[in-house]
Amino acid sequence: MELLTYLLIGAIAGFAAGLFGVGGGLIVVPILYIVFMHAGYGEAVTMHLALGTSLATIMVTSISSMLAHNKNHAVIWPVVGRLTPGLVLGSFGGAAIADALSGEKLQLVIGIFTLMVGINMFRTACSQQNLQQTQLVNSRWHWLAGVIIGIASALFGIGRGSLTVPYLNRSGLAMQQAVGTSAACGLPIALAGAIGFMFFGAHEQIHIEHTIGYVHIYAFIGISFMSFITARQGAKVAHYLSPRKLKKCFACLLLFMSMYFLSKAVLL
Repeated sequence: MELLTYLLIGAIAGFAAGLFGVGGGLIVVPILYIVFMHAGYGEAVTMHLALGTSLATIMVTSISSMLAHNKNHAVIWPVVGRLTPGLVLGSFGGAAIADALSGEKLQLVIGIFTLMVGINMFRTACSQQNLQQTQLVNSRWHWLAGVIIGIASALFGIGRGSLTVPYLNRSGLAMQQAVGTSAACGLPIALAGAIGFMFFGAHEQIHIEHTIGYVHIYAFIGISFMSFITARQGAKVAHYLSPRKLKKCFACLLLFMSMYFLSKAVLL
């Protein structure tokens, strides 16, 4: 029954990721938090488990996405190479920061982040303008950007997209290249972050079955398997719907999630 629950979460997360064009972490983290809380894992470790497990699942989905974009020559590998050291360092460091924060503080941080992403997505959905290719960021600063993106990704349980795509687009990459390169960057982020959550979680001696540190193995398997399948279906459905309406719907979902986490953080 437990594995079936994670398969269902993976199906929802994958479909939503394909439908809305965002990383599955924005869906996986809130749902896993609720499921883990109902399982009685406790407030102290539940958010950490949701974040670590989310990053672990992104390892699988990012490989699939990276290969698909690479076939279309949308991955700029020199940019990936310059970003990767910072991404790895930042993501592992972000796991260390998350380990040092209490569950309540993590809820507050994630609540604020989802609120900002939701507002920005709703604003862009209502705008008539699209992101244009610009040249505002010097490529020599990619390593520093990688560190910042890696830390934020580990803290929010996301692998790419929300942070990397806007940065790469403003660095001069066309949107197709920014998305493809971001997909490739998701692998080092997720790998370093998942290892970090397993490492620091192991030192906390979490007494929960089927876990390695802050990564839940059953959840990782179930979510990775189903999201890999349903992401393609979500992408197909997206072609028949208005992108602007999709963005508005997802923005509303993010705003609801942010209010949920912020209210819990304030009340606790």
